[in-house]
Amino acid sequence: MRKVMILNGPNLDQLGTREADVYGTLTLAEIESLCKAAAVTLDFEIDFRQSNDEATLIGWLHEAAKSELPVIMNPAAFTHYSIAIRDAAAMLTAPLIEVHLSNPIAREEFRHTSFISGIAKGTISGFGANSYLLALSALAKL
Repeated sequence: MRKVMILNGPNLDQLGTREADVYGTLTLAEIESLCKAAAVTLDFEIDFRQSNDEATLIGWLHEAAKSELPVIMNPAAFTHYSIAIRDAAAMLTAPLIEVHLSNPIAREEFRHTSFISGIAKGTISGFGANSYLLALSALAKL
């Protein structure tokens, strides 16, 4: 069984109550449950985490780099401005897949730039919670 770290950035702990028209109605706990159910069929062990704190996310990326773990990451707002998270993610030797619930390119212009996309194996966005499941499926094929 291969371990996969799924990291979630700021405000994602508010899913289910926050802008349902953009992010859907599922809570982050419900998305975690979907990921864990999908992981069983893919022979993955999921380590699902969320933080509103940039330093915590950086520490988790360091942990994943040291352990050579693949990462699925929804950096949320940090996508668009955190060079520190980008630099920590660049240390990963296992695949990194960037995910987003909404399609950032279809939203405000300031969301069009991702500091993560250029170092990720791929980016999956715009499919709601299914973005995570598609990332798990893609990771299984790498």
